[in-house]
Amino acid sequence: MTDLDPIPRDSNAALDALARDARAAARRLAATDSATRDALLRAIADRLDAESDAILAANADDLAAGRAAGLTAAMLDRLALDPKRLAAIAAATREVAGLPDPVGRTEWLGRRPSGIEVGRMQVPLGVILMIYEARPNVTVDAAALCLKSGNAVILRGGSEAFRSNAALADAVGRALESLGLPRACAQLVPTTSRAAMEHLLTLDGLIDLVIPRGGEGLIRFVAERSRIPVIRHYKGVCHLYVDADADPDVAERLLVDGKTSRPAVCNALETLLVDRAVADALLARLCAALAARGVAIRGDADTRRLWPAAGEATEADYDIEHLDLAINVAIVDGLDGALGHIARHGSNHTEVIVTRDPAKAARFQREADASAVMWNASSRFNDGGELGLGAEIGISTTKLHAYGPMGLDALTTRKFVVRGEGQTRHPV
Repeated sequence: MTDLDPIPRDSNAALDALARDARAAARRLAATDSATRDALLRAIADRLDAESDAILAANADDLAAGRAAGLTAAMLDRLALDPKRLAAIAAATREVAGLPDPVGRTEWLGRRPSGIEVGRMQVPLGVILMIYEARPNVTVDAAALCLKSGNAVILRGGSEAFRSNAALADAVGRALESLGLPRACAQLVPTTSRAAMEHLLTLDGLIDLVIPRGGEGLIRFVAERSRIPVIRHYKGVCHLYVDADADPDVAERLLVDGKTSRPAVCNALETLLVDRAVADALLARLCAALAARGVAIRGDADTRRLWPAAGEATEADYDIEHLDLAINVAIVDGLDGALGHIARHGSNHTEVIVTRDPAKAARFQREADASAVMWNASSRFNDGGELGLGAEIGISTTKLHAYGPMGLDALTTRKFVVRGEGQTRHPV
């Protein structure tokens, strides 16, 4: 046993106990009022500020280990914390504390002929298992959103961020204790073994929902092995379609921001589509803007004719999520061609149209199958904070329960509540 694996790899009993503790804690948490949960989130933010030196020191150890292990620059960027990023995590936690509380919100649907009054009440899901890679900020984002919505959370981070996650989870635990709540409301799984994760995925009687957040391989692994419902987000193959009626300046600005501002995130652009009607006039300008920022360009035959420096893009290449300074380009036959390409290669994440034609924009937003569809706005806005949700627990590209960034509402469900005055369905 190592300091990174305080639970033996074959100790399913310890994992069962962890999940049972989470189940009991979820009942305690669901019974708290909104003021208590808001105070808890503010206490977490205060702990992050107070313990920043220890958290950043733990992160520095993870970064050193990551460099020694040969992690890519993109992975190291996801892993890295600094005072500014840590302060932003604390600020996001305070922002979530200030959001309206969905728990207990009731929509009354009306009175039935029997005289009963029927409504639907928002309630917590229960226990959520969060499985994620690299990004230590997810430890706090997930805890804040789950706790605010009355859910207990089990946090299973990746080995590359174990020290950072442990320091952040300890700050959350101390905040819980300061308000008289059990640490089991937000627990970090104290092992990174795959066997432990597989066992947790079998505990459908104790855990209500699994949210994996990471690479496509991790999410498919979880979805294929879980007995518990899973929110899926396999990859972000996001497209920018430049229509014949596009403003060239807007198109270039959105392309550069969407591809180069942070290429390793899921809402970064992976494919540029250009209407054939304006390709001769615009494609070279757009490719030059990308190339000037170090973006590797691959394209179809028409793209390579207009931008000879481009490499060849096969049909399979258009399914790739690069997560790097690389992009695929295709020339398409108008809006129908763009929508057809997206239907073949899109991943239901984010799609963008650049056009001055409201009718085309309306059709694109109606027909492009994605969790967010932008008109003359960057793909990078598909983010919980940017869309007004506060911190997000992930972006769902499945359509059952939640679609798109998942904030507080997505971490609740609705149960029917009925008020009566002694009515019976049958004569008694």
